[in-house]
Amino acid sequence: MSDTPVEAAGTADATRCGFVAVIGAPNAGKSTLVNALVGTKVSIVTPKAQTTRTLVRGIAMFGRAQVVFIDTPGIFRPKHRLERAMVSAAWQGAGDAELTLMVLDAHRGLDGDSQAIIDQLKKAERKVMLALNKTDAVEKPKLLELAAALNATGIFTDIFMISAKTGDGLETLKNELASRVPTGPWLFPEDDVSDMPGRLLAAEVTREKIFLNLRQELPYGCAVVTEGWDERKDGSVRIDQTILISRENHRPIVLGEKGQKLKKIGASARVELESLLGCRVHLFLHVKVDENWRNNRGLFSTWGLDFNA
Repeated sequence: MSDTPVEAAGTADATRCGFVAVIGAPNAGKSTLVNALVGTKVSIVTPKAQTTRTLVRGIAMFGRAQVVFIDTPGIFRPKHRLERAMVSAAWQGAGDAELTLMVLDAHRGLDGDSQAIIDQLKKAERKVMLALNKTDAVEKPKLLELAAALNATGIFTDIFMISAKTGDGLETLKNELASRVPTGPWLFPEDDVSDMPGRLLAAEVTREKIFLNLRQELPYGCAVVTEGWDERKDGSVRIDQTILISRENHRPIVLGEKGQKLKKIGASARVELESLLGCRVHLFLHVKVDENWRNNRGLFSTWGLDFNA
C-alpha cells in the first residue's frame, strides 16, 4: 500500500482517473488484455470460453492517469439464470464506465456473438473504441479488410491493432486511454492493482485451475466458494474452499484416481495464491454436490451478479 494518502496524491496537477469497460464475445482475449494493461494478473485466463463470471476491476497507472479496467463476462446468447446474470453484468459494466473498449478476436473475425454486440451498441446509439486482438495470427490483407468492415459500422471511434499475448500495439492503446479518462483525483492508492476481495480472488484462482485441469464440459457445471480464511500467527493463511458440482457422477472426475486430480488442482492453486498473497498458504479443497447452485442467491451476491437479471 502507498504511504501517500489517496486524496493528497490525487489533488496534484494534471491527474486523471476513469473507468474503462472491456467488453466482447467469449474468448476474445479480454482478460488477457486487462492483465497485460495492468501489468500483473488480476483476472483468471483459460483457453475456454465464458471463464469470467463477474466484473473484475484492474487498476493501472499510466503516468499521471489512473485507469480502472472493468473486465466483463463475455457477451453471448444466455441459456440460463447464471448466464443471463453474466451478460447483464457485462452491459452494466459498460454503462457505468466513462469509456468502453470492445475486444474482437481478429483471427475469428466478425462472428455471430460480436455482430450481436455491435447491433446492440447501434441500437443504443453508443460509440466505443475497438481493439482488434490476436492480429499477430492474421495476414495483413485479411486484417485490413476486417478493419474496414468494422469501421463501416459507424460505432467505433478508434480501431487499435493489438496482440494482448505479445504486447504489440499496447503502448499506443495505453497512451490513448490515459489521455481520454477525465481529469480528477485517483480513486485508489497508486500501487493497488485490483479491488477484488481476497476470498473471491482465492476462489477464482482455484476455479481457473479446475478449468485448466478438467475436461471441456465439467468446469461450467461447477463453482468455487471460499468458506474459511484464517490468518495464522506465523504469517501463513489457511484457506478452506468448497468446489460445488451439479451432479454426483462429476465427483470422480474432480477427484481423479485416488484423489490425484484434486491434489493437482490444489497444488497449482496454492502455488499461485502464495505468489499473489506473498505468504505461505495452506489450501484445503472439499467437493460437494449441489444440483441447484446456479440458483443460489448467496452465490450471485458474492459474485456481484443480479439474481433477477
